Amino acid sequence: MSDFDSVVARYLAVWNETDAAARRKRIDDLFAEDVRYVDPLAAVTGRDALDGLIGAVQQQFPGLTFSPGGAVDAHHEQARFTWNLGAVPGEALVVGFDVAELDADGRIQQVLGFLDKVPAA
Repeated sequence: MSDFDSVVARYLAVWNETDAAARRKRIDDLFAEDVRYVDPLAAVTGRDALDGLIGAVQQQFPGLTFSPGGAVDAHHEQARFTWNLGAVPGEALVVGFDVAELDADGRIQQVLGFLDKVPAA
């Protein structure tokens, strides 16, 4: 497993962590203090805001799990990876891909997210 495979596994674990205190510890360990997260539905800066966003997503999609959607493609300090959100086992309700960039300390500094499949309105 490459370093980025580990980072992505930890990243998805943060999104799946439903215990607020445990999730915050994971966020503090993995993300830079001033992390920037942007996707088509959200744009937040800082660990507090990211924590709030993840909690809101979990409320919107209760019981669903984020899982890897394929291999991690990485070079230098950035990686792109596909993820699935859905019941496990089962078909993904949402599919997207993120590009994560690490800072000099190996923490995630920025995430740019894209949605490839979303539920019909």
